[in-house]
Amino acid sequence: MMRITVTVNGQVYERDVPGHRTLLHFLRQDLGLTGSKEGCGAGECGACTVLLDGHAVNACLVLAPEVDGRCVETVEGQAKDGQLSTIQDAFNRNHAVQCGFCTSGMVMSVQDLLVRQPKPSDDDIKEAIEGNFCRCTGYLQIIEAVRDASGRTEGKGGLKHA
Repeated sequence: MMRITVTVNGQVYERDVPGHRTLLHFLRQDLGLTGSKEGCGAGECGACTVLLDGHAVNACLVLAPEVDGRCVETVEGQAKDGQLSTIQDAFNRNHAVQCGFCTSGMVMSVQDLLVRQPKPSDDDIKEAIEGNFCRCTGYLQIIEAVRDASGRTEGKGGLKHA
């Protein structure tokens, strides 16, 4: 067992964890934060994406002891005072959610993208979400949602900036 101290969504937690426990299982089992999903357990699907010190990572590939002294953001930390984040709201408005399994990972990958590039191109968007698999939407609605969240809109005549 190892003692770790980690800030998750602004709250500091101190826990004893086995050295082999992943960040994903720490979040889900020890903290009860179940927004991040385990799809593949091998870093291929992106359903477990969280922000670690502000950067998107697959929580299934990070060991909990590696986050000692660091900051983690999960999808549960996105909404504030009962209000969806800009990204969550854009996903809702653009019907970018169907079964919802990939949504938390997508939202966190998009959060990372929009911090780095507030007005991303379509290629930037595709690159940012390429590690997040969605079997329901076909990605078009997700790309539309990211455009919306970044203030870009799609017109009948092609892409334009708001």
